[in-house]
Amino acid sequence: MRYQDSMAQLIVRNLEDEIRDRLRTMADAHGRSMEEEVREILRSAVLRASMASRCGLGTEIVEQFREYGLDNPIHEHKGQEPRPADFGP
Repeated sequence: MRYQDSMAQLIVRNLEDEIRDRLRTMADAHGRSMEEEVREILRSAVLRASMASRCGLGTEIVEQFREYGLDNPIHEHKGQEPRPADFGP
């Protein structure tokens, strides 16, 4: 018995003309066929979605350095004015 590697096929119906035209423009700009451009867009979207489902950056940093004693909470400073570092005694 012989097995072949198979690739999935996807048919997209009712795609708006404007989207098709923009897709064609994007494909041309990247030097790809429209089909390859769609594959690249889908790959990128799936990878971004899988990365987004992971924990936040701060949590990842804490996990990376947990063995070195970084187990205190890291407070968020979003929205605060930046200020210079104080290296005084």
